[in-house]
Amino acid sequence: MAQVRVGIIGTGGISQGHIRRLLEHPDAEITAICDIRPEALAATVERFPALKDVPQYSDFRDMLQAGNLDAVEICTPHTTHYEQTMTSLDHGLHVLSEKPMVCTVAHALDVLKKIEESGKVFVLNYQRSYQPEFLYIKNAIASGEYGEVQFVQGLQGQEWLKGVAGTWRHDPALSGGGQLNDSGSHMLAILLFITGLAVEKVFGFIDNMTVPVDINSALSLKFVGGAQGSISVVGNAPSFYEDITIWCSKGAFYMRNGKLEVSDENGKRFLPATEDLPKGNNPDNNFINVINGKEEIGSTALYGLRVIELTEAAWESAASGEVSAVKLTDY
Repeated sequence: MAQVRVGIIGTGGISQGHIRRLLEHPDAEITAICDIRPEALAATVERFPALKDVPQYSDFRDMLQAGNLDAVEICTPHTTHYEQTMTSLDHGLHVLSEKPMVCTVAHALDVLKKIEESGKVFVLNYQRSYQPEFLYIKNAIASGEYGEVQFVQGLQGQEWLKGVAGTWRHDPALSGGGQLNDSGSHMLAILLFITGLAVEKVFGFIDNMTVPVDINSALSLKFVGGAQGSISVVGNAPSFYEDITIWCSKGAFYMRNGKLEVSDENGKRFLPATEDLPKGNNPDNNFINVINGKEEIGSTALYGLRVIELTEAAWESAASGEVSAVKLTDY
């Protein structure tokens, strides 16, 4: 298969893993890197000497105009994703974007329309969608063996308030929101991904804890079809912790900090055998393989739309003190 020529937009901390995985992929070649900060470009080349002769840019538009690209990976602050995605698709390039895809529902709809019009590959970087344990849960629920999903619980705790203090993540103009819109979006996306459900209504309590963006969020959910749920995103935790439980009519799934335990309808708990877990992957490998026709997209733009639909409704509920309907677009 042909080598896929990839440009990196944004060479900060989150890009480093993407770059490493692309350099390890036999069908990928990084042919340009871009960042508005010269020091970020220099640090990246120092870390990855293979990039020392790769052209560098301070403006992503100049990089796209120069050509020699088949695809880009967007690793920049959240509110810049929209323009960079739309412009890259307009240049006929495939796109992998860091989460969140965008920061408004209107922008999400624009992106989905542009993807359809361009016919290009778009992968959204929700890596949990490639994790064997979550794929196991998704497949088990979809099979019907565990009956209908009745209740969904998600808890994410992270030292986000202190950990990103003074950075762009506390600036609404660049972050588009706080913890819920940042790593919290991983929680929203994976719950929707594994259950196959859509949220109908949400009631939210949100605490900004003296900063301009949301830090702690407590959400109560009603899903289309009647299932209930609760999501807790705690941005002022002492350390990272994640806990997900899916209760079904014929069993349950307990995911505690990446470790999966399953209960059948009689209450018998078991750990899935390694050979029963689906093969895992990561978004970068998937991106290159989809472009070359070897795989299907593992994390689509649709989850970017569903996550921001829910997030906008949660923000609206917290501001009004009322339950908010999630305005689901038929897509």
